[in-house]
Amino acid sequence: MSKLASLAVAAFMASAVAPAAGQQLTYSWPTNVGPLNPHLYAPNQMFAQASVYEPLVRYRADGTIEPWLATAWTISADGRTYDFTLRPGVAFSDGTPFDAAAVKANFDAILANRARHAWLDLTRQIERTEVAGPLAFRLVLKGPHAPTLRELSLPRPFRFVSPAAMGEGGTTAGGLRAPVGTGPWRLVETRLGVSDTFAANPGYWGGKPGFQRLVVKVIPDPNTRAIALQTGEVDLVYGAAGQIPSEAFLRLRDQAPAFSGAVSGPLATRVLALNSGRPPTDDPAVRLAINRSIDKDTLVRTVLDGLEPRADFLFAPSVPDADVGLTPHGFDRAAAERLLDGAGWARGRDGVRAKDGRPLAVELDFVGTNAQQKAIAEVIQADLARIGVAVRLVGEEESAILARQKDGRFGLIFGETWGPPYDPASFVSAMRAPSHADYQAQKGLPDKPEIDATITAALAATDPAERRRLFAKLLTALHDSAVYLPISHAVAIEVHRATVAGVGFGATLNEIPFSAMRPAAARAGR
Repeated sequence: MSKLASLAVAAFMASAVAPAAGQQLTYSWPTNVGPLNPHLYAPNQMFAQASVYEPLVRYRADGTIEPWLATAWTISADGRTYDFTLRPGVAFSDGTPFDAAAVKANFDAILANRARHAWLDLTRQIERTEVAGPLAFRLVLKGPHAPTLRELSLPRPFRFVSPAAMGEGGTTAGGLRAPVGTGPWRLVETRLGVSDTFAANPGYWGGKPGFQRLVVKVIPDPNTRAIALQTGEVDLVYGAAGQIPSEAFLRLRDQAPAFSGAVSGPLATRVLALNSGRPPTDDPAVRLAINRSIDKDTLVRTVLDGLEPRADFLFAPSVPDADVGLTPHGFDRAAAERLLDGAGWARGRDGVRAKDGRPLAVELDFVGTNAQQKAIAEVIQADLARIGVAVRLVGEEESAILARQKDGRFGLIFGETWGPPYDPASFVSAMRAPSHADYQAQKGLPDKPEIDATITAALAATDPAERRRLFAKLLTALHDSAVYLPISHAVAIEVHRATVAGVGFGATLNEIPFSAMRPAAARAGR
């Protein structure tokens, strides 16, 4: 990197804009946002990455794709070549021009680390990239890949950092000199364990943020976060239900005009994965009986305070290609008992069923610090005890649960679908990767090879009718195998103080529309 570019990056990191009164929005998050490398994962927090870095195309709430850093695109007849026309006059926040060379430099950096992104099928499908002109970028695939545009809209990895901010190793770990994007915000300060501060990007090509500064305070505990909102230490709580206790959300939401709040529509599905490769959940009758024995309506009402609607399927019917006419397994405890009786699982004197001297006992793994998962696990434990299934609850730190998901050391384990725009294509694509809980849960199914082949065919299908047929085949197979226990549809919540206006939900859970928010006093002047 040139000396001039080095000075530009240094100036970017040193800059600080003192906000005027009322021009600071204070949010909270359980951890610091991380170094904000757009091409890497943890500890980088997705909402912050999406605030600094932008995509070629953007996902809309109605499921369509709109132009963003690319103003237009064409797709070749064989579905392999995408030609993008880039937006003119865009610059990174360090002044580096955003052009086709910058786009190619970012794709090259991502593909140099291709194995890390193997969960995303698009990274495996890219054959080459080309600079076709100053503002013309060409992406050539090995074969047709239907979800290409949706996967280019994801919060990571296909977002763009200034080439001047890349280190000698591109954007691999330790290789990023500074988090410099084209987005509406730029990271100007990090205080470990305390806060991260973003300033509005004065050269942003789009609509300017309504606040000059965004401060993200590190508050790990949901109860403490709720108190911080009440006392004015933070202005806004936004994110998945559980950011604050649901009873606190419901109470504050109704305290108008001091606070306002809302609940989004369904964004993802909260599920338990049932391990088909380990006893006793290797028995299809056991998996189906578990599905039929959980009183989800009562669980949603009592544990989730009615905020999340009951889920009957892996994806909500509103998810593209997911409304395939399946019949819910339904809550029927007597039917669950008959299934187990018919499969030879007989009740013992202690009430626990057994077969061939082996008790019907299963382990349910959850994140020990997640009070919501623990409460749901306890309800499921009680419901399954009623049909003679003994459940041992195992609460561990998040890293240990992630390790179990990767290597299959679980009986039942919590998970969620990824929400838009990942669902359904990107989510089912990852079912073929052994490092994912979905693969581990499904690997004992006799038709697992056919399931994976159907996924591959669906991702390559360019005809919408054929794609829907293949998704129907896939989702029917997974539903009939009862390898998932859908619990509820995850939603986002937001509650904010009266000092903030313009709060709404984004198209995805991981992209928070901070830029649309503004000081309430500014409402009359806009």
